[in-house]
Order: sequence, then C-alpha cells, then structure tokens
Amino acid sequence: MSALSEMARSARRGRSGYNYAYLDESAKREVRRAVLKALCLPGHQIPFASRDMPVARGWGSGGLQISLSVVESDDRLKVIDQGDDASMNARALRALIADTAEVETTTDAREATLIQTRHRIPEDDLHEGQVVVFQVPIADPLRVVDSRASITRRMHAEGDYSAIWLYLYEDLARLGASSFSHSYPVEVQGGYVMSPTPIPRHDVPRLDGAPFVSLFGAGREATIYALPPYTRVKPLAFDDRPFEVESFAGPCFRCGASGTYLTEESHQGEAVLVCSDTDFCRRRREGSA
Repeated sequence: MSALSEMARSARRGRSGYNYAYLDESAKREVRRAVLKALCLPGHQIPFASRDMPVARGWGSGGLQISLSVVESDDRLKVIDQGDDASMNARALRALIADTAEVETTTDAREATLIQTRHRIPEDDLHEGQVVVFQVPIADPLRVVDSRASITRRMHAEGDYSAIWLYLYEDLARLGASSFSHSYPVEVQGGYVMSPTPIPRHDVPRLDGAPFVSLFGAGREATIYALPPYTRVKPLAFDDRPFEVESFAGPCFRCGASGTYLTEESHQGEAVLVCSDTDFCRRRREGSA
C-alpha cells in the first residue's frame, strides 16, 4: 500500500499525464539498482533493461534514464552538449527533465547538483555532492580490439588487457602518437579498464580523484557504469611515453583563457579558437568565472 501511495505522490508532483520524472517507478528502481552496483564495482559495466525514450538511441537515452531516475525535486539541473548549454540536444534533454521533474535549471556548473553532459566535463572545479551523468555511445573500451561482446566480457573478467596495450603500442610505432582523440581508455583503481566516454584527452585527468559522482549510461547498449568520488583513474600509458593532452596554439579568442579546451569557429571569415565550455567563457568575460 505504501508503494502505491508513493507512486500517487510522485504522479501529483509531475506534469499532468506523466509520472514524476517521466519514467515509471519500476524502471527507476531498476536503474538505481544498476547504479548502486556500478558504484560498488567502479568501472565495471552493469546491464540494465534500457527503456524506449522520446529521444533516439545514441542521442543520450542512457544518460537521460539515469538523470530521470536519480533527480530529486530540490536538484538544480545543468545539461550540456560538447560544452554548449544552448545546443538542440542540450535544450531538448533539459526541457524533458525540468518539465517532468519540476526542478530548477542553471547554466553555472558550480551551482548545479545534477549535470548531464555529452563529450565534456565543465571547466569549473566541481565539488562534493554533485552528480555528473555522462552520455555514452560505446561503453566497452575493448571494442576497438574485438567487436565480440562474449570475448570482451571474458577479457574484463580475466583482467586480460594485453590487446588494448598492443593497440596503443602499434599506434605509437606506426603514427608516433595515440589515435585516441577521445574515449581514451583508463584504468580504474588498478583494476577494470574503462572508457571515459568521448570526452577529449584534456578532460581525462580531471576524473582522477574527482570529488563528484560520475555515472555513465549507454542506452543503446543497455549498460551503466560509474565512478564513486575520489576514485583513482589513470590513463593507459607507457613509462617512456607518458599520457599527453591536447595542445592549442593560443588562448581563447573571446575570453583570453589558456589551459581550457578550445574548439574552432569562424569569426569574420577567419578561423579562431574559443572555449568549448560556453558558460565558463561567458562568465570569464563578465569577470565572474
């Protein structure tokens, strides 16, 4: 009876015609169970019954299901797509979560308690109590060496990562550098090898010992994995060829920031480099970053 009462209260809190936070309560419970398992086994991929969502698979359905399952009415929500708060994808996901869960939204990463992101970690120093939900297109970092899920699952179970090390070595031998421009594989707590999603190499070191909770959702592959706060995360690298992040020829054209991740855009017919994190760039220009 108490479960039915809770469902009724949730329905009243949500928008008319929808359950609170869109998903039905049984779906949320399953996602939360998978999240708890993933937090207990950092980097380990946990299967879950991925639901059909009002976004195409591959456009954030996995991250969206996590966000809708963990969001609470007193949260402050931020949604970004490659650092941009105003892209079509970010606007659509933000509207769905905010409208059905009736939560406040913000563009300031420092104020947000729940951040859903695609391909970036905000430039601001995030803090304890924040949850960052990553949209994941390909969950398994071993996909590049073997496309068979049965084989990669066995490799994870046995801790056999020789194939991915060989892949990295061949990259260096043939190209002189790693071909991983994003999704660079990392070792979690000296155990599982994990994909940090298509974040750039610039963002990978920021996962090491991060004070926030990182939740990774792959809707198409029906997989969740996670990093608890202060987890040791190390990119795979050889002793004589250390891990390197991207380098940029100059500061941000708009705010003058250096050390941030920059992307190229056109200004009066010329290519310029600007901060990928649009809100951080705006606040820096206003002097409030």
